[in-house]
Amino acid sequence: MRWKEGEGMIVEGFMVPHPPVAVPEVGHAETNKCKTTIAGYQKVAERIAEIAPDLMILSSPHAVLYRDWFNVSGGERAYGDLHRFGANVQMEVSYDTEFIDALKKVKDPDFPCGTEYDRDVFLDHGTIVPLYYINQKYTNYKLVRISLSGFSLAMHYELGMYLEKAAELLGRKAVYVASGDLSHCMPGSSYGCHPEGSVYDERIMKTMSSGNFGELLAYGPAFLDAAMECGHRSFTIMAGAFDGYDVSCQQWSHEAPFGIGYGVVHVKREGIDEHRHFLNQYLQDQQAKVENEKAKEDGFVSLARKTIETYVRDGKVLKVHDVPMAMQGRAGVFVSLHKDGMLRGCIGTILPVRDNIAQEIVHNAIEACSRDPRFTPVEEDELPYLSISVDVLSKPESCEMRDLDVKKYGVICFTRDGRRGLLLPDLDGVDSVKQQVQIACKKGGIDPDSDHVLLQRFTVTRHV
Repeated sequence: MRWKEGEGMIVEGFMVPHPPVAVPEVGHAETNKCKTTIAGYQKVAERIAEIAPDLMILSSPHAVLYRDWFNVSGGERAYGDLHRFGANVQMEVSYDTEFIDALKKVKDPDFPCGTEYDRDVFLDHGTIVPLYYINQKYTNYKLVRISLSGFSLAMHYELGMYLEKAAELLGRKAVYVASGDLSHCMPGSSYGCHPEGSVYDERIMKTMSSGNFGELLAYGPAFLDAAMECGHRSFTIMAGAFDGYDVSCQQWSHEAPFGIGYGVVHVKREGIDEHRHFLNQYLQDQQAKVENEKAKEDGFVSLARKTIETYVRDGKVLKVHDVPMAMQGRAGVFVSLHKDGMLRGCIGTILPVRDNIAQEIVHNAIEACSRDPRFTPVEEDELPYLSISVDVLSKPESCEMRDLDVKKYGVICFTRDGRRGLLLPDLDGVDSVKQQVQIACKKGGIDPDSDHVLLQRFTVTRHV
């Protein structure tokens, strides 16, 4: 199906929640508690019917998620139901395979998205619940279903830009449905209540209803985790689809009847606006931030950065000929890399294994940028955006839980059979000793509830 009136584009977008309880067959009497959300769904459905799009792009936090890949659902059709929620609600969709081919053509060849690792056979409730209402008014569309990832917000935004380019290439008249609840820790939530929850809900509704999409990239990872948000990355992909365009936005509903935020916002594309290339602005700001850090960093971090740049650009190991006095001693060293506010690599040694601290930094900097098993190797175009820190460790000492302080001490959890996990001190999002020990145990494959766990603590001198 082609849009005959002009060139293809994603003309409008809709931020929607996905509470199964909003489906009467699931919620029964409880459905009445989210009448405002249902009214928002109905406005979305009516507006989509008026637009009569060829294509609907939908991103869902509950579709299969990979840390290092954006999954695009493949095949020609997919099925799903709400049986797990006790309802006899079934759904079938047709996928737009031509669009998926177009996406491969317009995206950067190295951008990690596609159908290659698709194992998402059935539709998730993040897809079914919004479509339950939309399909009551309009069904003459094909679907493209997008999963989220563990990548940065900037990469989610970039994906949205590629989705828009694919729609343009094919001449598709498209709408975007960004499925996602807001905070899960508002007052009354079964997940608990945290102050960040209400702050997030108020902030995200203001961001989306004002069209200030550049701010989506400024939400810090620690804050998003504390707020227990669901849909932020979904909203960010949609925002990327409108990059470079003015938009008019309107809040259609917002409530939190079960302590979980549900928001509906309508986004309409207007004219071209060269001041709204938010990803470019963000990357420029990040590069300037790193340049400012580089101007202030000490010799420890400077050595780590020079090592990484030499290895990534030339594949060579930096030679250190004149070791500064401060680096002539021996100690364990961790080198940590961050990009877009997210960890990009971290490798270190608890005890010294090299002749001096300088050699420890060189070795661990190379390991952190190229051999951390959690990440792909750092590429040259990432170098201007890397924030780097170097932690020099004191000698570990045995301790008990009561001797720990998450701000002052790192912790090593170990068992007598050789399993061991370490966590550095003073990390964003780690607020209690119990949490610190649990994370360290998890890293070492240790069950803190059943294994006999031994503890050591250490201090660090952090160089940034």
